[in-house]
Amino acid sequence: MDHSILLVRVWGLLEVLLGSTAIGLKTKDGVVLAVEKRVTSPLLEPSSVEKIMEIDEHIGCAMSGLIADARTLVEHARVETQNHRFSYGEPMTVESSTQAICDLALRFGEGDEESMSRPFGVSLLIAGHDENGPSLYYTDPSGTFWQCNAKAIGSGSEGADSSLQEQYNKDLTLQEAETIALSILKQVMEEKVTPNNVDIAKVAPKYHLYTPAEVEAVIARL
Repeated sequence: MDHSILLVRVWGLLEVLLGSTAIGLKTKDGVVLAVEKRVTSPLLEPSSVEKIMEIDEHIGCAMSGLIADARTLVEHARVETQNHRFSYGEPMTVESSTQAICDLALRFGEGDEESMSRPFGVSLLIAGHDENGPSLYYTDPSGTFWQCNAKAIGSGSEGADSSLQEQYNKDLTLQEAETIALSILKQVMEEKVTPNNVDIAKVAPKYHLYTPAEVEAVIARL
């Protein structure tokens, strides 16, 4: 790999390290995602800051980094999952959907017409529920992915990952996972946690983005 490609890959990782914090936890019943929404101006409508997105009815993802890049990857995954459902009459597995996202990320620097001029400056936490049960995957800008039980990405990820190691166990309920995810976000965020600056979603087994009232109910348990 030449030095110019290496430098822009490092740029992609830096975009994520500066991005908002996102946390995912897998339980036996499903997966919980929680993410910090940075509302940079009082003139900005908080609901328009989209940090958790649906890929298919059984898959969702949280992002840290460049929102536009996340939307490109998610849109690609949506097309792939719908094509799979149309062709085979069944939902795409979570791992295959994650692989489709990383395949697009890997096209950077290949030199063909479809390749990207720079890497995607975003990491994703992909939560899903398929025939294999609940699963959580982490992708980075290099196009690499890993399966995780719990993971944090973004600017507060180092401290959040340490807290996850202390608090996570495989027997957590979904409600306990919600509380842990939000309590860790509260620790790493620079402002008070409210329904305007955090989003929560779960996949259990269908994707569901929490309403402000549902987020408020989780905050009340902290």
